[in-house]
Amino acid sequence: MLFEGFQLTVMTLISVVLLALAVFTFVDAALRREDAYRAADKQSKPFWLIILGLTALVNVLQIPFLLLQLIGLVATIVYIVDVRPALKQVMGASRGRRWGQRRGGSSSDGPYGPFNGR
Repeated sequence: MLFEGFQLTVMTLISVVLLALAVFTFVDAALRREDAYRAADKQSKPFWLIILGLTALVNVLQIPFLLLQLIGLVATIVYIVDVRPALKQVMGASRGRRWGQRRGGSSSDGPYGPFNGR
């Protein structure tokens, strides 16, 4: 009886984690620009939105067809490990520096170039 409760809790936890990953990747894919997918030489944005949206839907509805959940998990992992870093790299190159990041100049550099105190 205790084992059944533990198994149910573990399976529920795994389902919640899979759902959270699916929703995260879907939202992340939706927020990326369409041209970034082409520049990173990845599949198109609609392709990833359909695949990741179906994955999230399968996890929300908890369809008992395990093959769909496994395919969705693989797609989610591919997006997180391969597509997302490539998109971040492409978008980061065009976005410029973020606050607090240094250019590599000296500490006396001002916003318009070096400051020599003269």
